[in-house]
Amino acid sequence: MKFYTVLLLCSLFNFTQQQSQQNRCSCALTNKEKAFPHDTLSSVNDDVSQCNHDVTPQKAQEIERLLLGLEHRLPQLLEDVSILEKEDDGDLYGVVSLQVIENELKEIKEYVDRLKRTTQGYQHLSTDSAKQLTNLRAELQDLELYDTFQVEKKRQDNQRLKRALYECKGEHELNTQPTPPPHGLCPHGRFVNITGPEVYSAGEYPGSYKYGAWGRDPKPEAGKESWYWRVMMTSNNRYANYVRFYSSLSTLVVGVGIPDNILIHVVNPTTNTIQGPNVVLYEKALYYNCYNKDDVCRFNLTSKTISTLELPKGTRFNSKGNFCHLEECYPYTDFDFATDESGVWVIYTTTQNFGNLVLSKVDEGDPPTLSKTWHTSVFKQAVTNTFMACGILYGTRYVDKDMEEIFYSFDTSTGEEKFNIGIFINKMAPNIYFLNYSPIDKMLYVYTEGNMVSYKVLFE
Repeated sequence: MKFYTVLLLCSLFNFTQQQSQQNRCSCALTNKEKAFPHDTLSSVNDDVSQCNHDVTPQKAQEIERLLLGLEHRLPQLLEDVSILEKEDDGDLYGVVSLQVIENELKEIKEYVDRLKRTTQGYQHLSTDSAKQLTNLRAELQDLELYDTFQVEKKRQDNQRLKRALYECKGEHELNTQPTPPPHGLCPHGRFVNITGPEVYSAGEYPGSYKYGAWGRDPKPEAGKESWYWRVMMTSNNRYANYVRFYSSLSTLVVGVGIPDNILIHVVNPTTNTIQGPNVVLYEKALYYNCYNKDDVCRFNLTSKTISTLELPKGTRFNSKGNFCHLEECYPYTDFDFATDESGVWVIYTTTQNFGNLVLSKVDEGDPPTLSKTWHTSVFKQAVTNTFMACGILYGTRYVDKDMEEIFYSFDTSTGEEKFNIGIFINKMAPNIYFLNYSPIDKMLYVYTEGNMVSYKVLFE
């Protein structure tokens, strides 16, 4: 009986297993689409990265710098040749003048050779890049065939709509007239805008000296009307002990300075060392914040002597009253010096004025003195920089890494303040550490992340 029962159970198990196998369903999946070429996409990405590395704005600026050097050198050569033709005495003077002209011709030939080499290199780069872009376009068109659900197509349509929206918004903003800045007694008319940059160069020290200042002397001595100066913070972006000069804009751009730096003091730092990047040159004298003091220093370039001016009690110094924006403060910018049509100004802040900007006119002399002081209602740490033009103080603020806004003005002739100027500066680097107006050429000189930049000021 037990044997029969076991046999019955085994038969039943075999029958159930056979039924399960007979009811099993299987499907074959066939993909009619071609396999996505991941290797091709990876190759396209590599080619794009290489193209972005090879073609950069800096390479175009190299040609611009060389052309600028030639633009300034050729008229100078023509002038020297004309002088030689008029005043050649056939003796010593002619020999010396010919030597000068020979040196100038050597420099011009060097410019031309460098320009030729650079141009030939860029021609090859342009040809290679054009071929590469043609190949990339063909490969991308092939890859678009795999976008069967049109995801990429819809994304591109959305990007075109966004661009059209931004363009429409920009046209609307252009048609909206900003509040005009005050003009005071400015002989040029109303300050309406800036254009540029006109110059963008790292000079002879690319990648070095993040903080510094540069510009021209608004009242230069005879024979130095075309000279430029530069001061670089040499340690911890805090202090410097010399000023460097260049005989022209082209020599500054290509990095050929006057051989000897003019030292303020052999020891750095000392009491007379420059502190902070806000420095100006006016009538053969350098004005700056004395190191570790709340005083103004005036360094006479001719006599190599220093005189000081004590600012009002409570003046903030040693990086306690800096220019700032939301993410960063610029160290040792407690004092800001400015030049305009009337001379030298100093902008600072005091505890008595609750951290708001204070503006004083500096009377040039040895020692210098303060003639008049104005108190404003704009908080200094809400400002990134200031400059003067025609007796009007202008303040800037950080918008984003590409844009700075001139938003504030204070008219010293009327005491009127405005907070809605609305003039924008297209930046070449995120932070502007030095900004000054030069009345001699109506330019704004900017020092930003180790680069020297200039903008043209437009008056109505």
